Amino acid sequence: MRRKYNPYMLPPWLRTFRGVCKQFILPFTIFQAVRTVLLPTTFDVLLLAVFALLALAFYLEWI
Repeated sequence: MRRKYNPYMLPPWLRTFRGVCKQFILPFTIFQAVRTVLLPTTFDVLLLAVFALLALAFYLEWI
């Protein structure tokens, strides 16, 4: 059976890193979306997809 995720069980340095990532992922995603609209390359589209999935994971508290 899968254990329930509890962020307070993580080490303090990892909780801090998670909080910093959570704070910066949305601006990075917006910047990457604007960049992808202006100059679309394969790398930009893939990077936008990764950022969007990370933002979604943080928003839904999967990570």
